[in-house]
Amino acid sequence: MRKRIRRNARLVRYVVYKETLIDFKDHFWTFIGSFLGIGLIGLLNERQFTDSDSLFLIGSFGASSVLIYGIVNSPLAQPRNLIGGHVLCALVGVTVHKIIPDQIWVASAFAVSISIVLMQVTKTLHPPGGATALIANIGSEKIKALGYMYVLSPVLSGVLILLFVAVAVNRFAAHRKYPANKNWYKVWERKYFTRV
Repeated sequence: MRKRIRRNARLVRYVVYKETLIDFKDHFWTFIGSFLGIGLIGLLNERQFTDSDSLFLIGSFGASSVLIYGIVNSPLAQPRNLIGGHVLCALVGVTVHKIIPDQIWVASAFAVSISIVLMQVTKTLHPPGGATALIANIGSEKIKALGYMYVLSPVLSGVLILLFVAVAVNRFAAHRKYPANKNWYKVWERKYFTRV
């Protein structure tokens, strides 16, 4: 019994130790990627709109940045999940808002719940996508007025900018591999666009 407790205590100490190590190179590339990704979207937003509009900068992009720049090996951070999750959730969010425009709490609950299930079904689970669906229902009047244009811009355009920056920045970091499968687009194309 004592042997087992000691072994488990060593394992816990090791895990805690490994989780608290600081990898300055990794943190450097995380900072560079997230700064460039969000900065580029913010710059486009500033050039196109006034300070009060902020249509390109939606909150879910911050959460996506945590995944694609900070946890690059996570399945939830891969391009298919990033693009598919956001676009699918934006479609659901706008559709639910059009069906239930006056009851924000009901529309918000439906949009997030349906989005999660559809992401699970399509295997495009990306947690920030839930926020994308929610923003379509609780966002400013300008966001709501975009209707299905919300899916194309800011969502799809913003996600593509984040993806482009993530691929570019992570190529400079020798210890990082993003996307996890360098031929992700071929795998995705073969899986979804070939006839059986």
